[in-house]
Amino acid sequence: MSRRISPVIPGFGLTLGYTLVYLSLLVLIPLGALFLKTTDLTWAQFIQVISAPRVLAALKLSFSTAFFAALLNGVIGTLLAWVLVRYTFPGRKIIDAMIDLPFALPTAVAGIALTALYAPKGLIGSLAADIGLKIAYTPLGITLALTFVTLPFVVRTVQPVLADIPREVEEAAACLGAKPLQVARHVLLPALLPAWLTGFALAFARGVGEYGSVIFIAGNMPMKTEILPLLIMVKLDQYDYTGATAIGVLMLVVSFILLLAINLLQRRIETP
Repeated sequence: MSRRISPVIPGFGLTLGYTLVYLSLLVLIPLGALFLKTTDLTWAQFIQVISAPRVLAALKLSFSTAFFAALLNGVIGTLLAWVLVRYTFPGRKIIDAMIDLPFALPTAVAGIALTALYAPKGLIGSLAADIGLKIAYTPLGITLALTFVTLPFVVRTVQPVLADIPREVEEAAACLGAKPLQVARHVLLPALLPAWLTGFALAFARGVGEYGSVIFIAGNMPMKTEILPLLIMVKLDQYDYTGATAIGVLMLVVSFILLLAINLLQRRIETP
């Protein structure tokens, strides 16, 4: 007669209850309050707020720079993870620890440092200005700031997957005549792609809502370098709380749709 083993944690009903309460207090109720506040506006007023040229320009800037920063980190982060997993060299642990600095460093400090470095009179900004390239106070500067703060998301999601791929698999493919690009395409890429998409989604989501590291290097020029979180702060400073929540709802809905699409793509790839 088999003996039933008691679970380490309580059963499904109790754990589900704790999960729903915790999720409601931290996520669902605040987001519900955000949507509830927008009911102070009529539908026509809501459309008028979110379709304003200044809002649309900030929306386009925030999501485009976050997308390109996440895409850039998808390439750089994967290379960093590969080097850290597959090679042993002096200073490897120092580099590994430095990748997590954007998590520990206050974003405002990062923004000040990046602005001082890439401003027209900064060390790199002055060199770029000599060749006619302006970095700070442009979308390029915003993208660089977002790349800095979102780098760990890609590295830390891809790194353990790379560590779990046995080198023998690559060696076997090479012994069967596969070239390096074929090994990367048919052996490494299928295993890495779900984790890569997860890291991309996390980096993108963080970049869309980033404020501290961007506020200094952006220049905050309306219709040019004004990001959506800053526009929400402008609305709050003007005591336009309904306008701020309307923009917040717009940002939330667009982010949710994009992240849902990425998650569905990830599941489709993982399904054999």
